[in-house]
Amino acid sequence: MPSGNPPAKTGSTAATRSAKPGKAAPLQIRPPARRDVRRGPTAADAIHRDLRAEIVSLRRKPGDPIAEKQIAEAYGVSRTPVREAVLRLADEGLIEIFPQSGTFVARIPLEALPEAGVIRKVLERATVRFAAERASRSQIAALRACLEQQREVDAVGDANGFHQADETFHAQITEMAGYPGFWTIIQQAKVQLDRCRRLTLPVPGRMRTVIAEHEAIVEAIAAHDPDRAERSLILHLDNLQITVDDVRNAAPLYFSGSLTDAVMEGTP
Repeated sequence: MPSGNPPAKTGSTAATRSAKPGKAAPLQIRPPARRDVRRGPTAADAIHRDLRAEIVSLRRKPGDPIAEKQIAEAYGVSRTPVREAVLRLADEGLIEIFPQSGTFVARIPLEALPEAGVIRKVLERATVRFAAERASRSQIAALRACLEQQREVDAVGDANGFHQADETFHAQITEMAGYPGFWTIIQQAKVQLDRCRRLTLPVPGRMRTVIAEHEAIVEAIAAHDPDRAERSLILHLDNLQITVDDVRNAAPLYFSGSLTDAVMEGTP
């Protein structure tokens, strides 16, 4: 790998795949433990899933190299499914391929973040209203159980566990609304926002604040009050705002592009 960060792309850069910022989870390669996965498309899916999770969680940080040979050896497969997974991640804007330099985890595109936040807010405002209108008693009970899980992981300071419980909470709301496919769209839109979150959190007390906001959303849904549910969700998402300065100060070399807006929405 060349010294420093991956080479900046210019108009003459001949990358086979460039990041697509609007789409769309280590400094030294640490392949996962060898897994028994079937060859072919299923292996590619597994590798894509695992690499994506490592990128979004920042276990693989922006600028880290992607060694396809080592990954193939770790999974016990040829390089074909690894290449397929890498190309899919490049299409999602999570990996950049530089023919003369190598393949690297993409930096986070600042200019894509505000739009991602807006997409998330618009879709979740719609789903929370439908959820308040349609939620069954068993669904509300499941949402309360998810809140209890959030309290448990907060009590032990498990930030990764809290992230997963938070994702489950919002996914359950889209299911209650009757539009589970919305969550897939939201996840794709907010993937770069999720990477930012890992740079700026955990902030002391933040998980407890999020839980309190989630509680307000659940109570509004349980009361079948769409207006209150939407207001509670908006307050929650607005409170998740982070400034460009926050993320730049956290790790300036992890970002690409520029941004004039001062606020990005939808990032806990």
